[in-house]
Parts: sequence; structure tokens; C-alpha cells
Amino acid sequence: MTNESLPDLLPLPVAHLHILMALATGDKHGYAIMQEVEVLTEGAVTMGPGTLYGAVKKMLKAGLVEESDERPDPELDDERRRYYRITGLGGRVLEAEISRMEQLARTARARQVIATRRPGV
Repeated sequence: MTNESLPDLLPLPVAHLHILMALATGDKHGYAIMQEVEVLTEGAVTMGPGTLYGAVKKMLKAGLVEESDERPDPELDDERRRYYRITGLGGRVLEAEISRMEQLARTARARQVIATRRPGV
């Protein structure tokens, strides 16, 4: 996939964005991804297993994430867990989505959409 096709993957669904953010710091199994999302969002987002694994399935198909063969010591881990990692494409898509969101925030500030809160809003 070329950089020209990155816009075809944007905007990312919110769950995909959170999962890619969680995986940006390293391989994680599903439960660890859910915990990391909660930490990254300061508790504002809690992702259930249905949302997580539905999103992961789509992200695997799109090539944004892949299953990891690297595993922790079996004595420290449950062998049934599947670990996931962000792919090169997933990293590029995450960067593009963050850039897109930054541009949106700059535009909102320039138009004073988010500069002040209006009474009753």
C-alpha cells in the first residue's frame, strides 16, 4: 500500500485509533490493550472484548496490526493469549490520523470554534 492510499483508511474508527495508540509502545495481548486504552484516555474510554476483537479482526485484514510470534516466558504468561503488534502500515496510518486531527484542531482554534465556551453549551 502506498502513501497515496493512506487517505482511503482515514478517518480511523475511534476503536482502531485507540488500539493503534496502545500498540505503538509495543506488543500487547487483548486484555492489556483494553487496560492501556483506559490509561491513555484517563478512564474516558473503556473498551469491551467485543469492540476490541471486532476491531482487531478488521485491522488484521487491513494490515494495520499483526499477530506477534514473540511471547513472554510461559511461566509468566497464559499460553492461550494472542499478542498483537502494529505494522509499518499501521504506524503510518496512525501518524496520518494524528496529523489529520492536529490540522482539525488548528482549524477549530483559528475559527474560534473551541476558543471559548458559550453559556449553556
